[in-house]
Amino acid sequence: MEKLYYTADEVAEMVGVGRTTAYGIVKKLNKELEKDGFLVIGGKLPKEYFDKRYFGGSHPKEGIA
Repeated sequence: MEKLYYTADEVAEMVGVGRTTAYGIVKKLNKELEKDGFLVIGGKLPKEYFDKRYFGGSHPKEGIA
């Protein structure tokens, strides 16, 4: 089964930032989702939403599990 969420550690690796910065990105994007009425999981971010907001909808999947 394919995972639906990225963890903050995965976000850090993909965008080349530290763990603290990645948690800030996850928190910010989760706040956007909450504002739109979605339920969120702390420290995790839906892959589809992250790819849309950060990569413009398409993510180079190389090396990402």
